[in-house]
Amino acid sequence: MFVNSVIISECHSEDGASQVIERRCTVDVEAPRLLKKIAGVEHMYFIQKNSLNRRERTLHIEAYNESFSSRVNVYEHCCYTVHPENEDWTCFEQSASMDIKSFFGFESTAEKIAMKQYATSIKKGKEIIEFHLKQLEEEGITHVPRWAPPPAPTPSHSLPVSSARAIPACSSRAHPGSTDVLPGSPDVILTQTAQDKLDADYISRYLGKLTPFQESCLIRLRQWLQETHKGKIPKDQHVLRFLRSRDFNLEKAKEALCQTLTWRKQHQIDFLLDTWQCPQLLQDYYTGGWHHHNKDGRPLYILRLGQMDTKGLVRVLGEETLLRHVLSINEEGLRHCEENTKIFGKPISCWTCLVDLEGLNMRHLWRPGIKALLRMIELVGANYPETLGRLLILRAPRVFPVLWTLVSPFIDENTRKKFLIYAGNDYQGPGGLVDYINRDFIPDFLGGDALCDVPEGGLVPKSLYRMAEELESEEVKLWNETIYKSASVLKGAPHEVLIEITEVSSVITWDFDVCKDDVIFNIYHSRRAPQPVKRDGLSAHNLACPAGNNVQLIDRSWMLGQDYSMVETALTCREGESVQGSHVTRWSGFYILQWRLYSSPSCTSSSRPRVDDVLASLQVSSHKCRVMYFTEVLRSTDFRGSMSSLESSHSAFSLLSAATSSSNQSQTESSISR
Repeated sequence: MFVNSVIISECHSEDGASQVIERRCTVDVEAPRLLKKIAGVEHMYFIQKNSLNRRERTLHIEAYNESFSSRVNVYEHCCYTVHPENEDWTCFEQSASMDIKSFFGFESTAEKIAMKQYATSIKKGKEIIEFHLKQLEEEGITHVPRWAPPPAPTPSHSLPVSSARAIPACSSRAHPGSTDVLPGSPDVILTQTAQDKLDADYISRYLGKLTPFQESCLIRLRQWLQETHKGKIPKDQHVLRFLRSRDFNLEKAKEALCQTLTWRKQHQIDFLLDTWQCPQLLQDYYTGGWHHHNKDGRPLYILRLGQMDTKGLVRVLGEETLLRHVLSINEEGLRHCEENTKIFGKPISCWTCLVDLEGLNMRHLWRPGIKALLRMIELVGANYPETLGRLLILRAPRVFPVLWTLVSPFIDENTRKKFLIYAGNDYQGPGGLVDYINRDFIPDFLGGDALCDVPEGGLVPKSLYRMAEELESEEVKLWNETIYKSASVLKGAPHEVLIEITEVSSVITWDFDVCKDDVIFNIYHSRRAPQPVKRDGLSAHNLACPAGNNVQLIDRSWMLGQDYSMVETALTCREGESVQGSHVTRWSGFYILQWRLYSSPSCTSSSRPRVDDVLASLQVSSHKCRVMYFTEVLRSTDFRGSMSSLESSHSAFSLLSAATSSSNQSQTESSISR
């Protein structure tokens, strides 16, 4: 509880733009009487520093403890700033840290008290802000003019100089689309740019109706993506899909979107439509395809599932080929949505799917086929959320409830609400297809007049069936066709990649994503070839060895500065960051790229981990990081303008940044955004 405060120092700038006040605050902490008696105090003293900058429109509040500063260090920082996208909003950030060295043997109790006090402080601060806002509203104050510098004095030779203080001109806050002219500076005009906030026309044209809260979530998530995924920013429409699928929970949407970006990068989904060649067998027997649009302008996809020989397709092509084809359909759907948005002049972010079940029988309940279907539902749901606007299921036979019982648990509740199921010929009556699709676009096989190019399917010849082993090897090759590799980084067990350089001035390039936890990235050089560290000693202790994709090269007996040297400053990379960079080599020999788990400075004093550290780390599975990386060596003459590995592909999902393909040839080039 706050008791009182005394101003220690106070200073103002000459123009009145900035003000810094430092106070000594007395706080009554709710703590057990015994603990206060042992500590010998009734109150705690904190130093609070308030820095107000009217020109930048920021307020920073810093506080740290004066009492027991030799035993406990408490630091808190609050920041009020104007939202970068909308000046009518205020951003509030609060952070705190505590380091307890010793506290009379009551360290755990002191920590709990501090956490409780911090939570109470947050709640109290919110109440104070709401109280003052309500008080201003009661006084009729709904607008506070923006600060403006005092006008420059106008020199006059005909009149004597007066000692009276000039009255500053009134300044009012500009409304969107208007301009502000600063007093004393008639030639300087401040205009609001389109980047200050999302334009209302842009929202209605491409995104749809958004509440202020939803718009704020979109802007914040987009800003986070710009900071952490440089050059690979999804379009606003797709970012909004992830927010809607998570009920605009920013943290959940951020996590899901980050996983999708990693997945797309690892499997090169941005290249899928340009590289995927649909096998002729799929063109003949896969009974699905795009067909005009519904009444709302949404793309319409028709799937004649009852006429499809799912077992034959899986036995001939394999599950992975079918999955690739389904992913290509979803990528096409994203493009169709963009095209229809331009055609109909309104935001269209999802499509309608019509599934005809005539012909569905027990053959379609083949276990491997159901397994493949469930995997497709899971993968599409995770990476293409909110793309299904409506699912119309027609002519459902008696066997359909069995299929629905198997599939429905894997479909989220929001998606299930979009399903409409018609038995028999119910789709032809009121509330049927005519409510969703124009009569001119109803397919001929459903009683309409529109010709439909969807194949009629049929049974796949059994003579084309292949052995399971053959399909399995082909499926592994299919999904391993990626330039990126994954690796696990454990506490005390870094992952290292060896690169041999024979030509001086060759350029080592890298591109990696930190998928889980934080890592430290290092580059070392050695004139002798390192050998992978043997783990026989670990097996003797009956402990599980690190994951098979974890490789250690630097021998524990090597000495930093003698056997190998560091050629770059260590780079700390946080979870979710995407890092690209390059290094121009000075010497021939062996270069080692290393990712090690980030830990506090006190835990990283030694150059190499001890055996005890490795053994201990293997018992704590939570201390594990995962990175996805790609490395490439380029000749010096080919370096400039040839870093194709660091570029993102333009697709319906990703936007390219001009900065992605630019490179400056230097000793070191790394780009990382937070």
